[in-house]
Amino acid sequence: MDTTNAASKKANYSSSDDDNKPSTGGWNAVFFLTFVEMAERFAFYGLTGNLITFLTNDLEETTSAAAKIVNNWVGVSFVFPLLGAFIADSYLGRSKAIIFSSTIYFLGMILLTLSVSVIPLHSGKAVIFLALYIVAIGAAGQKPIVQTFAVNQFEESSLMAKSSFFNWFYFASIIAHVSALSIVIYVQDNVGWAIGFSILAAAVAVAFAVFLCGMNKYRRQVPFGSPFTSLAQVVVAAARKWRVDETLHGRGVCYGDVVASEYMTFSGTKKFRFLEKAMIIDDIDASRKTRDPWRLCSLNQVEETKQVLRLTPIWLTCLYNSVALAQLSTFFTKQASTMVRSIIIGPHHRHFIIPPASLQCITGFTIILMIPIYDRLFVPLVGKFTGKLTGITMLQRLGVGLFFSVLTMLVAALVEAKRVELASYHNLLDNSEAILPIRVWWLIPQYILCGVSEAFGIVGLQHFLYDQLPEAKKSLGAVFCICNVGIGNFISSGIIHVLEVLRKGKWLGNNFLNRSHLDLFYLLLAVLGFLDLGLFAFVAKRYVYRNAPQNYPNTKP
Repeated sequence: MDTTNAASKKANYSSSDDDNKPSTGGWNAVFFLTFVEMAERFAFYGLTGNLITFLTNDLEETTSAAAKIVNNWVGVSFVFPLLGAFIADSYLGRSKAIIFSSTIYFLGMILLTLSVSVIPLHSGKAVIFLALYIVAIGAAGQKPIVQTFAVNQFEESSLMAKSSFFNWFYFASIIAHVSALSIVIYVQDNVGWAIGFSILAAAVAVAFAVFLCGMNKYRRQVPFGSPFTSLAQVVVAAARKWRVDETLHGRGVCYGDVVASEYMTFSGTKKFRFLEKAMIIDDIDASRKTRDPWRLCSLNQVEETKQVLRLTPIWLTCLYNSVALAQLSTFFTKQASTMVRSIIIGPHHRHFIIPPASLQCITGFTIILMIPIYDRLFVPLVGKFTGKLTGITMLQRLGVGLFFSVLTMLVAALVEAKRVELASYHNLLDNSEAILPIRVWWLIPQYILCGVSEAFGIVGLQHFLYDQLPEAKKSLGAVFCICNVGIGNFISSGIIHVLEVLRKGKWLGNNFLNRSHLDLFYLLLAVLGFLDLGLFAFVAKRYVYRNAPQNYPNTKP
C-alpha cells in the first residue's frame, strides 16, 4: 500500500504554475490588498449600516421584522465565506477567487441600484432582496480570502509583522467603515437611495481595479486543496473505523508524507483520541495499492484536526461578542431615530440633523483610537509588569472583550429605560414618529463600549485563531472569525423570533418602539452575556496554548 503522495504534494508547491510565481510579497503587496479591503468594507457597511432604515421607512417593515432581515442577511454574508474559502483553496486559487467574487459583488450592487431607481420600490421588493443576496454571495467570496491572502504575503518567520498586521489591517477596514457611515448614509437619507447605492457600486469597482493593479506584486500559490476537506476526511475515516482496535486489528500507523516540512505538526494532544482510529492501518488498508484518504489519514492530518477541534469551546463562547454587536446596526439605530439629533454648525447657526445610522461612527472612531493605543501604549506598558511581549495573553484579551460586550448591553438597557420613561411622561408611547425630548448623546456610552469590546474581542479572536491553528490550517482562522460574526447575527435573529412568540409581540413585535420593551431585551442579552463570560472563564482556564514558550517567550517564571 502506498501511503505517500510526495510527488503530487511537491507539484502543488512548485513555481511552474502561473499562479505560483515568486513575487515580492511583504508590506508592498499588503498595501494593495489593504486598499481592496477598505473599498469592500466601505461598500458593505454603507449598505448594512442603514439597511434597517430602508426596510422600515421605504419597505414599511416592522422594526422587529426589519431587525431579523438585517441579522439574517448579515449572517448569510458572514457564513457563506465557508463556501468561498473552500472554492478558493480547492479550485480557483485566492487571486482568481477575488476576481470572481468582485464581479458578483459589483453585479449585485448594480442590480440593487436599479431596483430603487428604475423599478418602483413596492413592486420591485423581490428584486431588492434578490440583489441583496447576490451582494451577500459576492461579499462572502472576499471576506475570508483577502485577509488570508494578505497575511500570506509575509514569511512564516515574520511573527512581529504578522502581529501588527492584524491590528493595522483591521484599523484600515474600520476607517473605511467610518467613512461609509459618515458619507454614504448621509447621501442615502438626504439625497436618495439610488445615488447612495451607486456610490457603493463605484467603491466595489475601484476595489477591483486596485487589486488588478497589484497583480505582479502578490506572492501566490496554486490551489492545494481546502483544509476543510482534510478535516472531513479525518472525521469520516474515524467513523468508518470506530470498531477497529489498533492492538487487535491494526498493522501500524500511517505517517503519511514527509515532504513540505513547514506544514508538519507532530505536536500531539490527548484530546479527541477517538479520531486516532483514522490513522490505523487495518487489513483493508493494507490490501490496497493506494491509500484511500477517506479511510486512512496520516498522523499529522489527525493531529491537525484535533488542534482545530480543541479551539471550538473558545470560539463558541466568543459568539456573544457578535450577538451584542448585531444590535449596533439594528435597534441602536432605531433608538437614535426617536431622539433629538440636531446640532448647530457654522456662523449662521444652521441646524444639521445627524442620520441615525451615522452614530455607528462613534464605534468606528473608538476602534480607530483603541487599536494604536493598544498596540503602541497598552502592550508595552502592561508587558513591563507581565513579562509578555503581547502585554496580556490572547485569552485575557478575549475575556476583556466579552466583559465590555456585557457592559454594553447593561448600559443600553439603562439608557432605553430612560428613553421610554420620557416617552411615557410626554404621552408619546403610541406616536412612532415623535422625536422625544432627549438628546442622542445619551447613546454615546453604548456605542463607545461597543468599540472597546470589538477592539479587544473581535481583533483578539482573529489573532488567537491564526496563532493557535496549525500551519497548514491557518487560512481557517479568518473564515472562523468571520463565521463567528455571521452565526452571532443568526443567534440574535433567533432570540428576537423566540421573544416575539413567547411574549406575543409585546416586547419587540410591533412598530411602536416606545411601546416595546427593548430595555428588557437588552437586559436579557446582558444576563446571557454574564453566563457566557463565566463559561468562557471555565474553558479558558483549562486551555493549553499551542507552542506556549514561542507564544510568550518573555514570560517571567
